[in-house]
Amino acid sequence: MDDIIARRQFVPLYIWLDIAFLVLLAALLLWKGKYMTVLVGIFFGFVYFAVDYGLFHLVFHARTIEGGNLFWVLLWMSMSYGFTNFVWIWLWISKDKHLLEWSLLILFWWLCCPMLAATFGAGQAPIIIQRTTDAYHGWMALILFVGYAALIGWNLFQKDNALRINILWLLAIGILVQFGWEAGLLLGGIRSAGFENFSDKLMTLVTNSLLETNLGMPYIYLIFLAYSAKCTERLKRRNFPLTLAARLRENNAERVRGETVGEYLAPRRTKENRAEE
Repeated sequence: MDDIIARRQFVPLYIWLDIAFLVLLAALLLWKGKYMTVLVGIFFGFVYFAVDYGLFHLVFHARTIEGGNLFWVLLWMSMSYGFTNFVWIWLWISKDKHLLEWSLLILFWWLCCPMLAATFGAGQAPIIIQRTTDAYHGWMALILFVGYAALIGWNLFQKDNALRINILWLLAIGILVQFGWEAGLLLGGIRSAGFENFSDKLMTLVTNSLLETNLGMPYIYLIFLAYSAKCTERLKRRNFPLTLAARLRENNAERVRGETVGEYLAPRRTKENRAEE
């Protein structure tokens, strides 16, 4: 397989517009009481930075930049897509009742921000940053296979359908979240700018969408189950802590437009739990 080159070209205004959006998104989430969602986004923003700067740049020497400082640009990029990706993922797997509104807000921004920057930042010297992928895609594929193989193994041994993990749901989230911002970058003229062949641009879009964010879905879902089994979105202990299996069963029964988190269900289950105890 030929090396896949992930390249972006943008003006500095793009960075400042995106930082303003990140502040707005975080403020809206905090206003709606999504405290854990914000913490997850911040944490994985730093994880993205550790991977991008620590591994891709320092270990694999896959990163190059023109017109900007690599450390600061990667810190912004990591926090930008690390925060938005995992905020969005957490909202998906928790089946937030406003998932549609959050999704549209993020997708519209990914589409509009490049166009705004291109219009109002015209004349600014562009920043060009790219990375090659041949040095680490094999490791990423291994992480993806191990994670999903574990989920498949779990499902194969479950007789109770309510305890089977919805693998297609996780795949849809992992692929569509990455595809959303890859497509926004491509349509906005930022991703793969300067590539002559559309097939090269499409290869980057498809490969990254299938592999990069998706590889973490089995692991982030386990983290979600472990946390939400004991605590609420507002960082409080649940009235009735659950086992991982019980939380999986509960999450499978939840619906996006219905009540989504255990703290809403706990008061209504008080008599049930007392009877079971």
